[in-house]
Amino acid sequence: MTDRQETILGFDPGKDKCGVAVMDGDRALLYHQVLLTAEVVAQISNLCQQYNVSRIVMGDQTTAKQWQQQLTAVFPNLPITLVDERYSSLQARDRYWQMYPPNFFTSLIPQGMRQPPRPIDDLVAIILIERFLGKHPDR
Repeated sequence: MTDRQETILGFDPGKDKCGVAVMDGDRALLYHQVLLTAEVVAQISNLCQQYNVSRIVMGDQTTAKQWQQQLTAVFPNLPITLVDERYSSLQARDRYWQMYPPNFFTSLIPQGMRQPPRPIDDLVAIILIERFLGKHPDR
């Protein structure tokens, strides 16, 4: 039996910066931010307490194994699920323009050629949560 109110923390691991997002059981986005790697463990700890996180889903590519080991050591009772993150950066770039529509001049550039003006690792973390929920729709 699964818990429909499961609060999930999405984590896009990286070497210098990481994306973090939190989504509740109603699929409402509660938090998303790009963090420096030095800030990640402390911020995840804060978010777990603040939002009663019950699972971490993280991308399975860049530095995933090292981050999984580190997070498992710090949060031994929190399940960590690896999610396929292929093409998530491209999907996150499109998501950026959905969440933050371009101004008139930027909209004249074809969407596939536009670059978001900030890192989008947090949007990748959102997509990782959505991919997990897509494979586990009962959550």
